Amino acid sequence: MRWNRRAIATPLIVVVMLGMAAGGLLNGRRRQSTPGGFVRVDGSSTVAPIMVVAKDLLGRERPSLKVQVAISGTGGGFKKFLAEDPAQRTDINCASRPIKPKEIEQANRVGVGFIELPIAYDGIAVVVHPTNTFCGELSIEELRRIWSPGSTIRNWKDVRGGFPDLALSLYGPGPDSGTFDYFVESVVGKASACRSDFSGSEDDNVIARWVAEDRGGLGYFGYTYFEANRDRLKLLGIRRAGGECVKPSIEAIRSGRYRPFSRPLLLYVNAQAAQRPEVAAFVTFFIEKARPILARPDLSYVSLDQALYDAAIDRFNKRLTGSVLAGPKSSGKRLIELFGAKPNAR
Repeated sequence: MRWNRRAIATPLIVVVMLGMAAGGLLNGRRRQSTPGGFVRVDGSSTVAPIMVVAKDLLGRERPSLKVQVAISGTGGGFKKFLAEDPAQRTDINCASRPIKPKEIEQANRVGVGFIELPIAYDGIAVVVHPTNTFCGELSIEELRRIWSPGSTIRNWKDVRGGFPDLALSLYGPGPDSGTFDYFVESVVGKASACRSDFSGSEDDNVIARWVAEDRGGLGYFGYTYFEANRDRLKLLGIRRAGGECVKPSIEAIRSGRYRPFSRPLLLYVNAQAAQRPEVAAFVTFFIEKARPILARPDLSYVSLDQALYDAAIDRFNKRLTGSVLAGPKSSGKRLIELFGAKPNAR
C-alpha cells in the first residue's frame, strides 16, 4: 500500500507567537495562566480559516491575548489535544467530524475532559481541472468505485462510458484529516476504507493546487477552499442513488439538499484549559460573534441557528464535558436536538 504524502510548505498555517519568550515557551516551560496568556488552537484545515478570523478580530480588542492557529488535520489535532504529556497538549481542537470512540478512550486514559461545541456547517466539494469538459457530475456509486480499497480505476474512461482515455490522478486530505474520515465513510461506508494510491495533504490549499495543475485530476476538500480557488477549478455536482444532482452552495448546504457531503464543524475545548481566562475569552468571543464572522464574504461556511449558539455558550459556561455526537444514538438527529437547544427565530 502507498499513500503519497508530499513534502509541503503549508501556507495557511498561522502562528502568532508574540511574547513567547516572555511566557517561557521557547525554553519548554509550561504556559502561563494569565489574562494576557497564550492560547493554542490546532486541528482541522477546514475550520482553521474561521479561527484565524476570530483570532484577528479579538486581537484588535485585546492585543495582549496571543493565539496560535495551526493545522494538523482533525485526527492529528486530537493527537496533540490528548497528548500523554500535559505540557504538550493544545487548548482547543478544531474538528470537521465528531470525536471518535478511540479518541474518547484516550481522553479518559490521560484524564482530559473536553467540551464539545458546534460552530458551523460546511460541505465537501469534489473538483476537477477547469479544462475538464466531459464530467459535470459524479454519482456516489461512481465515487465509491473510484475510492474503494483495491480499486483498479486509473483512467477516466473506466469511470463512465463515453469518458476519454485520460489518466486519472486522485488528490484528497490525508488520513489525519476529518474531511478524509467523513468523505470515506459517506462514500465507501466504512471508516478508513480508502485506496492508498492517492496524493494527500492536510492542507486543502495544496490539494486545490494539485488538481489545478493536473488535467486528469480529481480531488475533494472543504467547500470554502473551492470558493477561494474557483477561478482555477471546476466544481462537480453529486448525484445520490435515485436523487437529484446537487452542487454544493451556501443554500444547498444550509437546506440539507447537498447530501451526503454536508456536515457540522466543531470545537473541542480542554475543560481544564477552559478555566484559564485567555482560553475562556477566546471561546466566548468566537461563539458570541460566530454569525457575523461566518457571514464575511471571505468565508464560505453556513452559520447555525442562533439557538445552537445559545446552547453552545451555555454548555461552555457550565463546562459540560463529553460528546453528544459520538455513538449510534446521535444518528439521524439534528444538532438542535443533540445539544438541547430549542429552535427560535432570531
